[in-house]
Amino acid sequence: MARKESKNIVKARAAVTKPAYALSEAVGLLKQIKYAKFDETVDLTMRLGVDTRHADQMVRGTVVLPHGLGKTKIVAVIASGDRQKEATEAGADFVGGEEMVEKIQKENWTAFDALIATPDMMKVVGRLGKVLGPKGLMPNPKTGTVTLDVASAVKEIKAGKVEFRADKTSLVHVPVGKLSFDPQKLIENTTTVIGAIVRSKPSAAKGKYIKSVTLSSTMGPGVPLDSAVADAAGKH
Repeated sequence: MARKESKNIVKARAAVTKPAYALSEAVGLLKQIKYAKFDETVDLTMRLGVDTRHADQMVRGTVVLPHGLGKTKIVAVIASGDRQKEATEAGADFVGGEEMVEKIQKENWTAFDALIATPDMMKVVGRLGKVLGPKGLMPNPKTGTVTLDVASAVKEIKAGKVEFRADKTSLVHVPVGKLSFDPQKLIENTTTVIGAIVRSKPSAAKGKYIKSVTLSSTMGPGVPLDSAVADAAGKH
């Protein structure tokens, strides 16, 4: 038996009356139809014209949100020698070497939002694929989380660096802030992410690249965005 939807979500969905909205309108509408009692996260979802089964059509990268995410990420660093001191001074929450690898492996410990590792530690960090892989926490050179410059990596993540990646269905989901943010900050964060995804178009992708763009809040409905949003963001 289908779960009965709450009156609130039915009412919120009914407020989305147009086939597409300008970004500023969409942000205003999400704020207007808010009914949850907590500060919801605002998410951007983009459907891309790529086939992620082909490695040369994978879309993946990172971008620093100009206004952060509204919460500071908990960052762990696995490094050796002086790099541990650099990580601690840069504001990392957990810093360690092989003993941290053991803790993650034996206890399934993942009390962090991001994990950075230095290249020399990757031979031991590589054992953590089963624990970290499914949670998207495995350090990766492509996202800047395997690096010798641990201080910069920690600072970027703390400042609001987010990762984007097309899934098997060619969708990209990225958080762009909190619903309580000033509308202009949400608009700028969203535009920054869309621009980064537009510029990450693989040369092997054929046909229309951006198929649809939707903005939603944790409990709210999806609000479709005008395709002009992607065109404008790509030019920034």
